[in-house]
Amino acid sequence: MYTGPVVAVTASIREEERPRRVRLNAAYLTALENAGLVPLVVPPLADPHAADRILAGVDGLVLTGGEDVAPDYFGEERHPALGTVNKLRDATEIALISAARRLRLPVLAICRGIQVLNVECGGSLIQDIAAQRPGALAHNGEGPRHETVHSVTIEQDSILALATGATRLDVNSLHHQAIDRPGDGLRVTATAPDGIIEGVESSDDWWVLAVQWHPEEMDAGAQPGAEPGPLFKAFAEAVRSS
Repeated sequence: MYTGPVVAVTASIREEERPRRVRLNAAYLTALENAGLVPLVVPPLADPHAADRILAGVDGLVLTGGEDVAPDYFGEERHPALGTVNKLRDATEIALISAARRLRLPVLAICRGIQVLNVECGGSLIQDIAAQRPGALAHNGEGPRHETVHSVTIEQDSILALATGATRLDVNSLHHQAIDRPGDGLRVTATAPDGIIEGVESSDDWWVLAVQWHPEEMDAGAQPGAEPGPLFKAFAEAVRSS
């Protein structure tokens, strides 16, 4: 019987479909299983207060990509270039992050995940990079999801540098929002050449690894039965030791 640690993995709901369907790219699940973890999918909930009960039964939390984060949560008006939002998902994930901090559960946050983590910590977002940061790189790549788009520079003494063994990486890029003002207790650990924040972690002893790109699409570890990718491996190690 397999007895690996169980981790909660956030998902969305495809509201435009009938019947409504829970939506999550399978690459996340494959990458986590390859790292020896058991993923438990958590969709947007009608009652976000269930977050405490969910996390009481797992060993870690993964925040995945998806819709834009509603600007209501960081005190701004909606920008015309803002995309689709899902306020039930926002509320659910904010509650999960808050519970994970209290429980000191390791967190791996990817793309939208780094953004909602930042908002929960009191930070703000760039609602649309192209409109609000003229001259920035193209961050919403139009090629295959695994294709690298730009480089990132990584802080040498960060969890991210330790996990990857590098201070520079070429990464894929599939986002039009990004961190603007970092939230309380978050340390910037990676940036793109244009200054856009690409990675953060907690500044205290809470294990958090958050990146703006999609490692589940890039790593060989996202193929069934492969060796785990470095970020998923580091997360699995943190889960096992927490």
